Amino acid sequence: MNDITMRTIVDIPEDQIKRLTRICEREHVSRAEVIRRAIAGYLRHGVAASEDRAFGLWRDRGLEGLRYQDALRDEWTDTRESMK
Repeated sequence: MNDITMRTIVDIPEDQIKRLTRICEREHVSRAEVIRRAIAGYLRHGVAASEDRAFGLWRDRGLEGLRYQDALRDEWTDTRESMK
């Protein structure tokens, strides 16, 4: 384990606790270990990985994301106004 660790309290719904307990029994590991594995998998394959890919998509647009979004919405407004 690294020198830097974190202890935390997390509220987990009862149905998830039951499922977590079954995983722990099946794999003969602690809840903490299953949660550490889940976090590692999430960071490796989950949203964190997709955020890195998404950032790469915006890099070549030449605009910050919100300004790009506003520019697109301005096009919608212009289109609606011309239809009146």
